[in-house]
Amino acid sequence: MLKERHVVFWLAAALLAALMLLLLREILLPFVAGLVIAYFLNPVVDALQRWGVPRGLGTLLIVGLAGLAFVAALVFLLPLLVDQVQRLATGLPSYLDQLRRLVEAWATARFGAASPAIHSGLEQVQKAIVDNWAWAASLVFSSVWSRGLALVNLVSLLLITPVVVFYLLADWPRMITRMDGWLPRDQAPTIRRLAGEMNLAVSAFIRGQGTICLILGCLYAFGLTFAGLRYGALIGVATGLLSFVPIVGWSVGFVTALGLAVAEFGLSWAPLAKVAGVFLAGQVLDTGFLSPRIVGKSVGLHPVWLMFALFVFSYLFGFVGVLLAVPLGAAIAVLVRFALEVYLASPIYRGCAPVETQGQEPARE
Repeated sequence: MLKERHVVFWLAAALLAALMLLLLREILLPFVAGLVIAYFLNPVVDALQRWGVPRGLGTLLIVGLAGLAFVAALVFLLPLLVDQVQRLATGLPSYLDQLRRLVEAWATARFGAASPAIHSGLEQVQKAIVDNWAWAASLVFSSVWSRGLALVNLVSLLLITPVVVFYLLADWPRMITRMDGWLPRDQAPTIRRLAGEMNLAVSAFIRGQGTICLILGCLYAFGLTFAGLRYGALIGVATGLLSFVPIVGWSVGFVTALGLAVAEFGLSWAPLAKVAGVFLAGQVLDTGFLSPRIVGKSVGLHPVWLMFALFVFSYLFGFVGVLLAVPLGAAIAVLVRFALEVYLASPIYRGCAPVETQGQEPARE
């Protein structure tokens, strides 16, 4: 009876927390962003503290450096990306028209006279891409604004988030100690073990994959720019960000860059080989060195599960859900593995037969 009450209590607490997130999702963005950034920067502050730097001073130093890096990115990188986005949106119809003509020329050379059906079909595809491009862009921006910044505008986000990061980093050890004191005494060891596994999975993935995204984004941006691709910086940065989900970022970036290269350079093999070489180098670097060394194999987050978590939590909580998808997805994965361990050790799985007879064949007469 007592165990049933415990189960009911924790289920009710989880449902209440989910309901609060759902109701307050419009104003949670600066606080959730601050929590994620503080979690990311906490090991750096801990290292400074071990070296003798007071935690308050170390926190102020790290937050200040992070703020300077953010401002530098806004000043130097953002105008370039905005300019390339505007040019790409303006030139997209002409690029699609060039691609259509190349496909028609290939079809004529391959099958003889171009079929009117092929011409009509390609025009319909071109029109659909242009229309859906504008629709998707408007949908993304309207969704981010309405669901993520409805009550907290961009200025308040930039003002509140650094303050949240500072106080969370300064008080992080005390918060962990206080929350540990709130744990139910009978279940405290189990909860600590599960929390440790969640922290290992989340920290290894967020910090590791975040570092990989930064490295790959720089590699793709510089590589595609030097390869002569007109929108190389934009495609490279976008590919680096999408690399947070393994395989997906590389696939989307490669197809997009190759399509733009064909539209810009035609079927000339040298520019296409340069673009393909950049992505091949990035994939080899990622799978052969970065992921095994930085992330490792102990994360336990399958790419399909990660994509599912991103879709579900972004649908439920908007942009806040995007920030929460990885930690909550990792927590759910750890809880599912724990539930599976309990099930495999329970009589429900083993049945009523004695443990020593499990897996033994019945005696034959």
